[in-house]
Amino acid sequence: MFSVDSLSLIPFETVGVAVFALTGALMAARKGMDPFGFALLATLTGVGGGTVRDLLIGVRPVFWVGDPSDVLVCLVVAELVFALGPKRVAAMEGGRRGRLLLWADALGLALFAISGTAKALAAGVPALSAIALGTITATFGGIIRDIFAGTTPLVLRQEIYVTAAALGAGVTVALQGLGLDPFVSGAAGFTAAFGLRALAILRGWSLPTFPPRE
Repeated sequence: MFSVDSLSLIPFETVGVAVFALTGALMAARKGMDPFGFALLATLTGVGGGTVRDLLIGVRPVFWVGDPSDVLVCLVVAELVFALGPKRVAAMEGGRRGRLLLWADALGLALFAISGTAKALAAGVPALSAIALGTITATFGGIIRDIFAGTTPLVLRQEIYVTAAALGAGVTVALQGLGLDPFVSGAAGFTAAFGLRALAILRGWSLPTFPPRE
């Protein structure tokens, strides 16, 4: 049985918003944007996935409209990264282009997978729908970020990305269905999602592709 105690996992969403906002700000830095560009990209990335989820569930108002604190988090993160300047941001990325962005994105992916699933379960949607909504929450912010930045979204790069989010959402739903505490099931889901994504980053794992036509 699923419980509305799933709401206890939703505070993870604020952390996910901050982490995904960081990835948006790092992308803005890579593209040489101005402060407004930083704020826009960080905010779109931070709240994009959750916005799509709430619209699909029918939540009114959408989470950041009713409580703009998450938008404020995005703006603060964006301007802090901008204030660091190009040298410090480059140092944060550790000399290997995109590594911090990849790892921050992986963390945000896992956090949003479980928080999105938790909110879907709390809304009373079926298990499969909750997994889909958790996956959407985890991936759409990154998709929006990459599209606005003019880069190929991670989900289209043969990377194990959506699969990791779906795994985390699925583990959360399965364990909660077995009666485990929502926090425990969410922690297991986070571990599954982040673990798979981390292995994909470290070992270069990718899904098989369909051969293109000649």
